[in-house]
Amino acid sequence: MNCNNRALKICLYSVAILSLCITLNSCTQNSKKIIEIRGIYGNPKPFWDKGMNLPALGVNAIFVHSGSINHDMMEKARSEGLKIYAEFATLNGKNYVQDHPEAWAINEKGVRVEAASWFMGVCPTEPGFKKYRMNQLRDLLTRYDLDGVWMDYVHWHAQFEEPEPILPETCFCDHCLNKFAKDSKISIPEGSTAERAKWTLENVDPEWRDWRCQVIKEWATDMRLVIQDVKPGALLGLYHCPWNDSEFDGARRRILGLDYDMLKEVIDVFSPMVYHGRMGRDPEWVAENINWFCDRLEINYDSYPKVWPIVQAHDDPAKISGEEFEMVLKGGLSASSTGVMMFTTYSVAQDTVKTEIMNNLYNDLKRDHLP
Repeated sequence: MNCNNRALKICLYSVAILSLCITLNSCTQNSKKIIEIRGIYGNPKPFWDKGMNLPALGVNAIFVHSGSINHDMMEKARSEGLKIYAEFATLNGKNYVQDHPEAWAINEKGVRVEAASWFMGVCPTEPGFKKYRMNQLRDLLTRYDLDGVWMDYVHWHAQFEEPEPILPETCFCDHCLNKFAKDSKISIPEGSTAERAKWTLENVDPEWRDWRCQVIKEWATDMRLVIQDVKPGALLGLYHCPWNDSEFDGARRRILGLDYDMLKEVIDVFSPMVYHGRMGRDPEWVAENINWFCDRLEINYDSYPKVWPIVQAHDDPAKISGEEFEMVLKGGLSASSTGVMMFTTYSVAQDTVKTEIMNNLYNDLKRDHLP
């Protein structure tokens, strides 16, 4: 081999290595996790009243209770280039069950449940209530040009947002027992409601738990169908209890009826409600939980379903410090999470320290993850 040929081969080899390095670097950059959502939960008015521009604070999305949305809000939010998602109080029966007692959830003793802390649930299988909610959803999507709807209060009557949760057994009304028997092809012996409930829990408990999870999935499926019909392309999100599979003796699935594997087939975005303060947890728990959740559902940040947690800024039951707030915001972006929001907008807007923390973090994310 002469020197010219050897030099040429070395040159070509170097070019090949350089090309490979560029390709690998490009692939690494292209596969980098993009933070899509820098959100706030609640009416943005507290910021606007202070003359603040949300994009200047790094915010690119607002999540607002459906009852608070109006055309003026929509117009101003759109003028700032914001994504707008509506929270939809799905299985909250407050004010409804008083006027429609047929939708009142019934416990294993055959009596109406009491409010669980501040939450009043409803029977998820009562036909009138479901028709009422679906009509509300259709009207909401027809009236406003939303980017998505987030289901909230999506569980059987209970209260998980407490250090000591309230976990009653429900619902054993005729609607539920008859539908369960029909769907599961199980014959429940005649008797009082309490007797039928007792027989069900003692003899077909696994089937009963599976069916209750299926009922919740059907709510998500039916809402998705309405969205696809009225506003194709809008996202279906879910605010949900963040417990793992074993906490409180598996109560997330056993009592609340939330089966992640079922819901993963229907939900576009999961938003675990990792309210560390309200649930008596340390702020480090937020990152731990999101890591567990993403691993449990095998979430890939570049495909659906996505994970956009909601963390706590609200000073209840105790003060959430600026240090805690920053920690839970960052914790919410752990693992394959591609977005985060906080509860609530007002709690941040009224606190200059929290506002500055959000502003700095969100604008850093904006520079690092967007063009």
